[in-house]
Amino acid sequence: MKNVILFDLDGTLTDPKVGITTAVAKALKEFKIGVDDLETLTPYIGPPLKDSFMLYHGLSEEDAIRGIGYYRDYYMTTGKFENIPYEGIVKTLHILKDKGYRLAVATGKPTSIAVEICQKFGLDVYFETIQGSNLDNTRTSKKEIIEAALLEMGIEDASGCMMVGDREHDIFGASALGIPTIGVLYGYGSELELLKAGAVCLVERSSDLPGVLETFEQKKTR
Repeated sequence: MKNVILFDLDGTLTDPKVGITTAVAKALKEFKIGVDDLETLTPYIGPPLKDSFMLYHGLSEEDAIRGIGYYRDYYMTTGKFENIPYEGIVKTLHILKDKGYRLAVATGKPTSIAVEICQKFGLDVYFETIQGSNLDNTRTSKKEIIEAALLEMGIEDASGCMMVGDREHDIFGASALGIPTIGVLYGYGSELELLKAGAVCLVERSSDLPGVLETFEQKKTR
């Protein structure tokens, strides 16, 4: 049996920029915070929403939680599908599945929304499980989400696992469980962010992943 590969969703499997930035802008408007350029909201893609509202716009924890509600008013109905799979990702998943890798999604998005998005684009068929945060704003850390995915797959030893993601929190969460991360440069994290966080290597295209993973396997068997 091949290794287990855990994929982030936003910025790794799909590009959610339009839906997320529009939803964030609508939420901020409720606090009388105007946004002239949606591009300035791309740092919200990936990290937990509550943390981002507090970090980037100075909301209190209470207001940040309210902001998540405003965000979801738009995102849950419209924004979640203002999203598109990255070029080549379906072919990459198909190749990895054919090679015998066990695949899973570990995303900060609520599980129910992540499942809907994967089903919408036909990605769900490649994954044994799709795990995310809870709608009640619990289980938001990437470490907890990865643990949930491994539990669902019956994986007790994480030594054969690899994370694939585009932001530092993907790397930190995986590292806390002893799992290395391949950083993708086509998402929303910079090369500096990913390397500083400890990515074991970086890829520019999803099509690079099968070759990189094979190389890691060969190194392990030497």
